[in-house]
Amino acid sequence: MSLLHPLTRLHRPLVWFVASMAALAVVSGIGLVVDDRILVGVPIWTKPLKFSLSFIAYGLSLAWMLSLLAPLPRAHRIGWWAGTVVAVASAAEMVLITLQVVRGTQSHFNQATPFDNIVFQVMGATVVVLWLGALVIAVLLLRARILDRATAWAVRLSSLIALAGAAVGFLMVRPTPEQLTVDEPPISGAHSVGVPDGGPSMPLTGWSTTGGDLRIPHFFGMHALQLLPLLLLVLAALAPRFVRLADDRVRLRLTLIAAGAYTAAFVLLTWQALRGQALFSPDGATLTAAAAIVLLTALAAALSLRAAAPSAVPAPSEEVPA
Repeated sequence: MSLLHPLTRLHRPLVWFVASMAALAVVSGIGLVVDDRILVGVPIWTKPLKFSLSFIAYGLSLAWMLSLLAPLPRAHRIGWWAGTVVAVASAAEMVLITLQVVRGTQSHFNQATPFDNIVFQVMGATVVVLWLGALVIAVLLLRARILDRATAWAVRLSSLIALAGAAVGFLMVRPTPEQLTVDEPPISGAHSVGVPDGGPSMPLTGWSTTGGDLRIPHFFGMHALQLLPLLLLVLAALAPRFVRLADDRVRLRLTLIAAGAYTAAFVLLTWQALRGQALFSPDGATLTAAAAIVLLTALAAALSLRAAAPSAVPAPSEEVPA
């Protein structure tokens, strides 16, 4: 099975969801131009725009991964239902986010009124359902024999890292120390750590520039779903020019190294955010950890390439039984 062949069998509910997110992105872009309302320090249509663009990438990646299960009828059937659950739960969350934008109020952490509290509780439930659906898909991918070894492990490991990235969202619902001092605070939970939401932030992303921000590891972790398989596409494209990359064993080693480095960077970003430290204001401990990740990754990649003989014959692509 080729890497691109399953694109003809994409999971249709997720494809329709992605199409709806593309439409919402256009509407949100128009909203940024014609609606001058500001919410939590940023233009009010920023959140649905960012979420819709993120869901486009996430939904397409998940639809492609599910198509890899097509030769396995039972796994494909379970995966189809899990993917449909993810699509429906994600769509429900986006409907509620957009509803709150139209109403001119905050969607996340909002319990100012009974209705706002219900909206946020339902959003929380959709996130849990989405995460469980993605977990089922990750388990199916772990057990299935798909593509060559390097691509199979890129798909498997990226889905697990994406699950961890999504789970960071659960840390955001914890009340801040300031909120705990108030009886029934209107807002309970925050994206930022050590500073209030709505303070100085980066353009486009809205991530805090004065304190920690859990959206950073959340975003970074979830988009492993695109970046690790993309690495394999790059390695495959370079293989005709670099003989070592034609060896499936080399591509597998580089995939595992990249996944390890990505996981380490995700853990570092989470640790940095939880300590209330802005992304571009790292302390010595953060810089030391980042340097260690870069050096160890470079060393491992160099050793992996050096260990491969230039005349190596590509290894068979059959999968090792789970």
